[in-house]
Amino acid sequence: MSVLTIIARLKAKPGHEADLERELSALLAPTRAEKGCIQYDMHRSHQDPGLFYFYENWESRELWNDHMKTPHITGFGAKQGDLAESWELFEGEKVG
Repeated sequence: MSVLTIIARLKAKPGHEADLERELSALLAPTRAEKGCIQYDMHRSHQDPGLFYFYENWESRELWNDHMKTPHITGFGAKQGDLAESWELFEGEKVG
């Protein structure tokens, strides 16, 4: 089975850039410790300090689905609407 790659893009609401960064940063350690997490990196744009990307690789979709049900992710989901004006999710696999 192919490794699942996730690229998540989150844009902070104006005035909530630091709050969103703090909440996103809190996801790093617990997610990296999860079964199936190969890579979980957060990036902030140089041009727009309120724009964040996650680059993730998971052993399988099933293990990523488990990740999406963890307390740290569901807890963030409850706050996301207050902090982020938009978010997008790419799900794919490496082909070359």
